[in-house]
Amino acid sequence: MRRPVWIIVGLLILGLWLWSQHYAHAPVQAPNATSQVAGPSTSPFSLPPNEPASSPQPAAEAAHSYPELLPPEAHDVLERIARGGPFEYRQDGSVFQNREHRLPAQPRGYYHEYTVETPGSRDRGARRIITGGEPPREYWYSDDHYRSFQPFKVSP
Repeated sequence: MRRPVWIIVGLLILGLWLWSQHYAHAPVQAPNATSQVAGPSTSPFSLPPNEPASSPQPAAEAAHSYPELLPPEAHDVLERIARGGPFEYRQDGSVFQNREHRLPAQPRGYYHEYTVETPGSRDRGARRIITGGEPPREYWYSDDHYRSFQPFKVSP
């Protein structure tokens, strides 16, 4: 008689865990929700000197130039960072602790992380933008879940 109870309890725990994993990675904002894009006069984004612009951009982003190392999905993330949100994932904007020690040592709370959507991924994927400072003064991109970082510039 005890065996069926343990099986039911085990299945219930497994089901709750699976359910929590699904919602832990679900976007906070609906994927088809529209967002406002800042006009060219308010955009803090530009390329460092002598860096070429990336391939042609959609009309909504035509006023901005982004470093070539960033995928197109990162452009919207940078716009959201500049506006202070809203962000797609609940973890976006959270403190990045630099446990890997691959970024310069800074006090806890200096770094923040943001998800860069990975097309075809069922979860947050491996791509992130890390900002340093408040407001952000330093930017890094990781496409391999913190194994490596590439710095890039965002002009005020």
